[in-house]
This record gives sequence, structure tokens and C-alpha cells, in this order.
Amino acid sequence: QVQLVESGGGSVQPGGSLRLSCQFSGNAFDTYTMGWFRQAPGKGREFVAGISWTSVTINYSDSVKGRFTVSRDNGNNMVYLQMNSLKPDDTAVYYCARGLQLIAAMRPQDFSAWGRGTQVTVDS
Repeated sequence: QVQLVESGGGSVQPGGSLRLSCQFSGNAFDTYTMGWFRQAPGKGREFVAGISWTSVTINYSDSVKGRFTVSRDNGNNMVYLQMNSLKPDDTAVYYCARGLQLIAAMRPQDFSAWGRGTQVTVDS
């Protein structure tokens, strides 16, 4: 059974940076597409970024493209989200999610295991 644990959230001023980490506990991490999602207060969960098992396929939402970078370390079962030039609209709970095995699909319905989330607050 997979367990996903996010860390690295916090409070930052606009223009600042944070790096989120997700520890994957389970088997075959290096065969799964992984993703980051977020949910702001009063809003639905939205896709932020996804990365295929070999890092060949990487996708971002338009709202974070050019500011956020997703990466993974298959040797340590970790996935990261580097967030730069943060804006107040980036305030949300950020979730790590496990996608499909050996398939680079990144629709929300393709992700079936979720962490508990880490809070990111961007405020002056």
C-alpha cells in the first residue's frame, strides 16, 4: 500500500520561493507518473504539475508554467515541486499524488493515491 507524505510548505511573501517534497513509501516508485495538485479555500482541487516515471514527460498548468518546476529522484522515492515567484493566488493546500503505472496520462482521474497535503500561504 502506498503512502505519500508532503513537506516543505509554509508562509512566504509574494515573489518568494518554496520547495515542496513528497516522500513515496511503497513499491515501484520508478514506474509511476506522479503529480502535484492544489486546493485553495472554497475552490476545487486543480492540477499543478505532473512528471512521468522517467521524467521524459512533464506538464504544468498554465497558471504556474515558467514559475514552478517539478522533478523526481527515483533512487530515493522523492518528487519535488520548486515554486518561484510566488503569488497570493498560489495560496492553497498542495497535494502529492500517484498516477498510473508506465502511462504518462495526467488527467485528475488518472491519480488514485493522495497525500494529506501541505499548506502554502503567500501573503505580504
